[in-house]
Amino acid sequence: MGGNARHEVVVTTPTEREIVMSREFDAPRELVFEAHSSCEHMSRWWGPKKYDVVECEIDFRPGGTWRIVHRGPDGDRFTFFGAYIEIVPPERIVWTFGFEGMPGQPGPETYTFEERDGKTTVTSSAVLGSREERDALLESGMVEGATETYERLDEYLEVPRERAAS
Repeated sequence: MGGNARHEVVVTTPTEREIVMSREFDAPRELVFEAHSSCEHMSRWWGPKKYDVVECEIDFRPGGTWRIVHRGPDGDRFTFFGAYIEIVPPERIVWTFGFEGMPGQPGPETYTFEERDGKTTVTSSAVLGSREERDALLESGMVEGATETYERLDEYLEVPRERAAS
């Protein structure tokens, strides 16, 4: 479904410290939300296509922490981490998002899941410490990585979608 205009990741910067991304999925929000809740799910779709999840720890509850390590095609490892602040199934997840090597402290990021006519729009809103941190993250390849990640999520959701339809 990549390349389809309605499935593109839309990125905006509404404030000098904020990045907002949204994308639509052809799946009910309970299913899309569930795909964000455990290593069983996230290790199968989270991250760009050329990267494998080699470590995953998710304590999916307010106050719980998360950590995901990717390995790239050249063997390099990239670690992402944070803590869950709020979880409202199947509407919202608020966590902190950090990346080893990223300047500043892990900042808050809110994911909302809105369903309309069986399709779910996922919107993430991240607040960074400064405009410079926001711009550095945008220039890091984050948008391309998010696009590939959501394409992988779309492919991953295909199996439960087909089961639900039969």
